[in-house]
Amino acid sequence: MKITIDARELRTSTGRYMERLLHYLQQLDSEHEFVVLLKPEDMDGWQITNPRFTKVACPHKEFSFDEQLGFKKQLDNLRTDLVHFAMVQQPILYHGKVVTTIHDLTTARFTNPDKNPAIFKAKQQVYKQVIKRAARKSNAIITPSEFVKNDLIDFTGIAADKVTVTYEAADKITDSPAPLPDLQNKQFIMYVGRPTPHKNLERLLEAFALLRAQHPSLYLVLAGKKDANYRRIESLVHERQLEQVVFTDFVSEGQLRWLYEQCAAYVFPSLSEGFGLPGLEAMVHGAPVVSSNATCLPEIYGDAAHYFDPTNVQAMSDAINEVVTDKDLRARLITTGKKQADGYSWQRLAEQTLQIYEATLGSS
Repeated sequence: MKITIDARELRTSTGRYMERLLHYLQQLDSEHEFVVLLKPEDMDGWQITNPRFTKVACPHKEFSFDEQLGFKKQLDNLRTDLVHFAMVQQPILYHGKVVTTIHDLTTARFTNPDKNPAIFKAKQQVYKQVIKRAARKSNAIITPSEFVKNDLIDFTGIAADKVTVTYEAADKITDSPAPLPDLQNKQFIMYVGRPTPHKNLERLLEAFALLRAQHPSLYLVLAGKKDANYRRIESLVHERQLEQVVFTDFVSEGQLRWLYEQCAAYVFPSLSEGFGLPGLEAMVHGAPVVSSNATCLPEIYGDAAHYFDPTNVQAMSDAINEVVTDKDLRARLITTGKKQADGYSWQRLAEQTLQIYEATLGSS
């Protein structure tokens, strides 16, 4: 059978999922023909290791009229037996067999102050309809957690047996640890990722301000490429005259490994996640994780994280303080964290995904 995989999101925040899926599918499959659709600028960056895989440039931008018309025409011309869309954005009028991965419903629920409010709200309403349409027309749906599965069922009204959970995984960074000179010999807690509102960084700043009374030498490290939202958070730090908050901007893999390995705690204050990969990555590298108890996070981290209510600043501060000061608690979290992370597997995710493809191809 001929299976087409939409990998236009390869270089986005969800690109790790697609990159690992493609990596293991190439190791696992020797029966089907695969066509991988990439943005033109990504064609040279992704390498084929299985001769049954080919890559094709897909210039059709997500959430555009061209996606609805030009992308549909491209898919029709490919004459494929199945398309796997790794995100909800897809041609509405495409009527072939479809598997769709829906990572979460966060974009449907939260605003983005980096965008024009009126335009974002209008797009958000369209996005909600896109989710419902994609969920209903797909032959099978993949989600990264039971939480997202149940959330999606409630939101769209689709049948539960249409949705399969395939858990993601975290890999140990192979690059050598690369110290950040300004943070050497300093005690710090850290967060890595985007600074959009559902990540809850404003409350993290408030919790850190409370922590500083007990730990005056403690630093808060916010790692991630600076964008308009990070600049907004940076402005808040200056307005509140908060000291010892470090914005790293983009960090290399080696620098990220060093941060994970050296931090007193990895803090994940998020209000909404589909899987929570950064916390799992922190566990792989021996960082004790202090996490929000919202959405899927207790499902993914189990008893390997120390939890708090993300809407309660004092509770967040207390939970971080307990991990920073209690050596026995830290040791337990580090040990159970590594064990918890070891329970997840990208290869198993790829095997499950291949089974979903074959079940969909075999259905009438």
